[in-house]
Amino acid sequence: MDFTIVGSGIVGLNCALTLRKKHPKSKILILEKGTLPHGASTKNAGFACFGSISEILEDLKHHTPDEVLQLVQKRWDGIELLRKNLGDKAIDYQRLGGHELFSTQDSELFNNCLEQLDTVNDLLLPVFNQAAFQQHPNEFGFRKIKETYVTNPFEAQINTGLMMQTLLNLVRTSRVTIMNATTVQDFTELTTGVRVKTSNFDFHTRKLLIATNGFASKWLNEEVKPARAQVLITKPIKGLKIKGTFHLDKGFYYFRNVEDRILFGGGRNLDLKTEETDNFGITTLIQERLEELLRETILPDIPFEIEQRWSGIMGMGLKKRPIVKQLSDHVACGVRLGGMGIAIGSQVGKELADLI
Repeated sequence: MDFTIVGSGIVGLNCALTLRKKHPKSKILILEKGTLPHGASTKNAGFACFGSISEILEDLKHHTPDEVLQLVQKRWDGIELLRKNLGDKAIDYQRLGGHELFSTQDSELFNNCLEQLDTVNDLLLPVFNQAAFQQHPNEFGFRKIKETYVTNPFEAQINTGLMMQTLLNLVRTSRVTIMNATTVQDFTELTTGVRVKTSNFDFHTRKLLIATNGFASKWLNEEVKPARAQVLITKPIKGLKIKGTFHLDKGFYYFRNVEDRILFGGGRNLDLKTEETDNFGITTLIQERLEELLRETILPDIPFEIEQRWSGIMGMGLKKRPIVKQLSDHVACGVRLGGMGIAIGSQVGKELADLI
């Protein structure tokens, strides 16, 4: 095998497509431990976002202004690449705007965001060419929040299932082999390449590319940790008028309308240590908080039923920049997407392929 990619998520599939363009006659294999892409690529909330105002301000505490500008630019470029590669119709891309809500108890955070609005807009002007954030009235009737949102009109949403189906179809028609239900158990670097041991067979590959994001710590001595994100979705709600993507509590909660249902996720800040895991699952603590916020803030006086609950595994670190690097002569990685897989996954996959 010429190139073997571990992980068939957004990064792995885009890496394969780029490799095929660069090396049209090569043998390319993708190994995936799930029957479908197993990580956050198939379990995310479908946000094509760049970061809420409070997230940007939080990032500025740990990164230089230039680093934050580069992060947002990378997200913008990544979403544009996704749209270019797949087309808006194929991913159901809808630019309905993104809104950050502030609890009535978060006066300090709210006031700070409003005070820093012009500063952040000036910083991000090279990306958007106009003000990225603006004040917006509470038109959707949410309760227990400030009567003003901070809105980014450039934020959008996609259909995650359509995106992954389109990507998988493109990869398969590009003569790339995908083997599902095949777990990489170990690998050994040799002078001629890498010996890979899987749950089904052993083989030799010239290059090994690791694109497993939140599951990468098993293989890499890099600063990337798993972070579980819990999500629920309601049954259809008649006459639901909520449109756009929404963030609450510095981005730790997020929701949107999906075919007249509320898809709602987050809450890992309630128990960060427990949620620092690569095991799928849900907890009573977080699920009950999600339901409480649905009843009291998002859908007050509107009856709803929960139809489904699930979780996804993200890859996080102290720094927001993804890790795309050559690890040795024959091994490279593209991981730590920081919860921004839709925004940067296409670009990270391309960069990973370009390393080879």
